[in-house]
Amino acid sequence: MLLTNLEVVPGRRVKSHLGLVQGSTVRAKHVGRDIAASFKNVFGGELVGYTELLNDSRDEAIERMKQQAVSIGANAILNIRFSTSSLAAGAAEIFVYGSAVVLE
Repeated sequence: MLLTNLEVVPGRRVKSHLGLVQGSTVRAKHVGRDIAASFKNVFGGELVGYTELLNDSRDEAIERMKQQAVSIGANAILNIRFSTSSLAAGAAEIFVYGSAVVLE
């Protein structure tokens, strides 16, 4: 499965457009990470626990989007975009979407 944020793939032609595909996940903060983050707020530095949480969340959302694209017969997803939103205190959504296509 080819994934790109480009609208076109150089040297490839879009044979058919299958529609929008998306994936998302909602994650909550972990108490242990909050404690570690509070120390980082005082002394500075990367919040590694949160970085890992967001990386895992992005990977999960992408995988869900890919599964949806495969289920409708796509071999590529173009023009991929990400969005995040805060849903509740301590919980956030990672949302990814793009155009499912069949490339020649």
